[in-house]
Amino acid sequence: MSSPTPSNWHARDGQECLDALHSSCAGLEGPEAQRRLERHGANRLPEAPGKGWLQRLLLQFHNLLIYVLLAAAVLVAALGEWLDSAVILGVVLINAVVGFVQEGKAEQAMRSIRGLLSLECRVRRNGVIQTLPAEQLVPGDIVLLDAGDRVPADLRLLDCRDLRIDEAMLTGESLPAGKRCTPVDNQASLGDRHGMAYSGTLVVAGSGSGVVVATGTQTELGNISHLLGTVESLLTPLLADMQRFARQLTLLIVGLAVLTFAIGVLWRGYSAEEMLMAAVGLAVAAIPEGLPAVLTIVLALGVQRMARHRAIVRRLPAVESLGAVTVICSDKTGTLTRNEMTVQRVFTAQGDYAIGGVGYAPCGELRHAGEVCDPQQFPDLLELARAGLLANDASLRESTEGWQISGDPTAAALLTLAGKLGLESAHEQARLPRIDAIPFSPELRATASLHHDHAGHGLIYLFGAPERALELCNRQWRDGSAEPLDLRLWHSRIEQGASAGLRMLGIAMRPLQAPQSLLDYADLEGDFILLGLVGMLDPPREEAIAAIADCRNAGIAVKMITGDHAATASVIAERLGLAGGAPLTGADLDRLDDRELDERLPHTSVFARTSPAHKLRLVERLQANGARVAMTGDGVNDAPALKRADIGIAMGIKGTEAAKEASQMVLADDNFATLAHAVAEGRTVYDNLKKSILFILPTNGGQALVLLAAIALGLTLPITPLQILWVNMITAVTLALALAFEPAEGELMRRPPRDPAQPLLSALVLWRILFVSLLLTAASLGLFLYAQSQGLALEVCRTLAVNALVAGEIGYLFCARRLHAPAAFGLRDNPMVWGMVLLLLPLQLAFSHWAPLQELFGTAALDAGGWSWVIGAGLAVLVLVELEKWLLGRLLRREA
Repeated sequence: MSSPTPSNWHARDGQECLDALHSSCAGLEGPEAQRRLERHGANRLPEAPGKGWLQRLLLQFHNLLIYVLLAAAVLVAALGEWLDSAVILGVVLINAVVGFVQEGKAEQAMRSIRGLLSLECRVRRNGVIQTLPAEQLVPGDIVLLDAGDRVPADLRLLDCRDLRIDEAMLTGESLPAGKRCTPVDNQASLGDRHGMAYSGTLVVAGSGSGVVVATGTQTELGNISHLLGTVESLLTPLLADMQRFARQLTLLIVGLAVLTFAIGVLWRGYSAEEMLMAAVGLAVAAIPEGLPAVLTIVLALGVQRMARHRAIVRRLPAVESLGAVTVICSDKTGTLTRNEMTVQRVFTAQGDYAIGGVGYAPCGELRHAGEVCDPQQFPDLLELARAGLLANDASLRESTEGWQISGDPTAAALLTLAGKLGLESAHEQARLPRIDAIPFSPELRATASLHHDHAGHGLIYLFGAPERALELCNRQWRDGSAEPLDLRLWHSRIEQGASAGLRMLGIAMRPLQAPQSLLDYADLEGDFILLGLVGMLDPPREEAIAAIADCRNAGIAVKMITGDHAATASVIAERLGLAGGAPLTGADLDRLDDRELDERLPHTSVFARTSPAHKLRLVERLQANGARVAMTGDGVNDAPALKRADIGIAMGIKGTEAAKEASQMVLADDNFATLAHAVAEGRTVYDNLKKSILFILPTNGGQALVLLAAIALGLTLPITPLQILWVNMITAVTLALALAFEPAEGELMRRPPRDPAQPLLSALVLWRILFVSLLLTAASLGLFLYAQSQGLALEVCRTLAVNALVAGEIGYLFCARRLHAPAAFGLRDNPMVWGMVLLLLPLQLAFSHWAPLQELFGTAALDAGGWSWVIGAGLAVLVLVELEKWLLGRLLRREA
């Protein structure tokens, strides 16, 4: 078969398109689909070309901090100090390489994330409905569409029922396009091709099916893919703040360098060349050139760790925001529960039946009046189960992973019920073939199907919301015939089932006076016979119960928002540990004004019978009261609330593409416990950011203060600019980078959420930076002065000062591993820390004892006594910082 061309499919009849594609309404067979996949390739667009490696490398130098260092290198070279200039350039190059490598890893992480978010679709192959990745679609496949779906390929529509598709991304039309299956003129514009559904567009209402006529680059979307958005930027608000801080710090450092030069030359009488080198050394020492790279690496590592926990970050600011979440508004079904609906009770006019078994496996016993019994003894029960089986669009199959479903879990539970009662799907469908059907819609609140027996008698089966079923029924089924409907009986049974935490569903039928071939909405306006009610249970996830307890310990309120009956929601909430306060229904929310609702919000954990508008209002009122809100959603209509929330979180399995696009995160397994893990990871990321900043700034500050203090006191420089460059080159990024791999602290999920308004560089953080800077200055300068007082050579004194500075940074590294707890020395939890320390030790030994480096940096060998002083300086920094942490913690606890 030749490759299909998408130029005139809209002008062809549906059957003609099927014939041209050698397909049928039953879909392709598996082997043929595989052959076509090999011929046409995967159904995906080629990735937009990214920046080349050379361009990405050059962009690493586009930074004010780097410009200052390059200017310093040029200035030093102009003075004839080629070695110093080369070392400065070496520092710049090392930081550029680090940034280049981490950016490549970040882009790779984003590519893997996009892969995890690949579109899935429902396809009919060989007469069986199955869910496949959109990439596996081939021309000739039959795709089923429902409201909220993203169209996975270009389709020629074969069946439409109130189908409307938003095609604004292709046509610019603001209103959704109504679809029908008839062909149009060959010259019709894209917006007038009513019989087509194009890849990437969004189904906003109705349902339908179509045959794939184009995939990948052959689609209309492929033709204009260059107009689509580019790869998301990795720059977060936090990084923007840090870049702004770096610019301010750079200007401050340049000012201090100029002031140092003036003081040294005009006041202390140093030579201009000597002070110029000192000013350059001060600038190089004080500039935290590794900070932007380290911060981005911390964020990228956090994203990758979240992805491993099945929490996929689509927009990186969510990583930072997660640490401040105070309220999680969660959907119930599938997130807090298993989303494995199981029929537990069946109510008919004749009796009340208990159904055993949990999950989708068609295994479970029937009990009536407490006794196990044979389903064949209860024709009323079998008639109800038959209706649920035949009016069903879901499918149930056994696989190596257990019983799997395709379609709605509620509908699948009816298939399981029929299986438990001994009904065989193929036999029942052959006895009463389906002629037409109306899928579920929010307006109808029910699903209906039209059937004929072999004698030509027509019958409509329907199941849906029990209130809707009662509206449509005027009779009930008893002993094989219809009798007047007893509304009081059925309302009491609805409440009975709901009070037991069951989701209630009504099942009805309508015999037709004459045979018909089409099912219309007018056929569903009444005159139905109620067969009974079924009560289903979606069991809570055990891990969700533990995760909710963890969230509460962390000061995070969890609120369950569901469309279920209030009584059902209350029972499930109690099992989840969310009981507290009477639930509020959508009707209650409509009745309460903002002030009254604000008073109820802190004491209410369950919101039942809610609409998307109610969800949006809840998010807005929580935010108005100062909460940082994470909101979960899965449908098209959840998009407003997802966008409004501080963090919108879509479901990866049952979530529509519209919900995923409106969200910042996707839960790949639809599990609330995954969200709780993501919050913990978000707090870890924020902690590690703060740890990195708390390490980098004081170490750079200590190096600068050593020079400032020596010049202000008129002393010989304890560390030369070249030696400072050495310290920066081997410690600035390596030690701080180790902190990016720190695991979560033990009390992480027992701390209250951080205040979103609190600045990263708070008063406590600034004090710690100043305190450690002074300690490092005292250790380095003090050891230098002591060595001078002992009459040691200048080279030995400076070697001691440099090593004291490095030892102090190593000692402080262990303190920085914990923000509040005592210093950590463990190897298993973060081997990177000890790895970096072990890397520095031989380097410092070579710096002090290897002749080539001694000549290059002006150092001298140290004896055992000298090294003992160096080790003592590092230990002193460690002990004093730990003492400060203990005293400050005690003081803060006393004030609290």
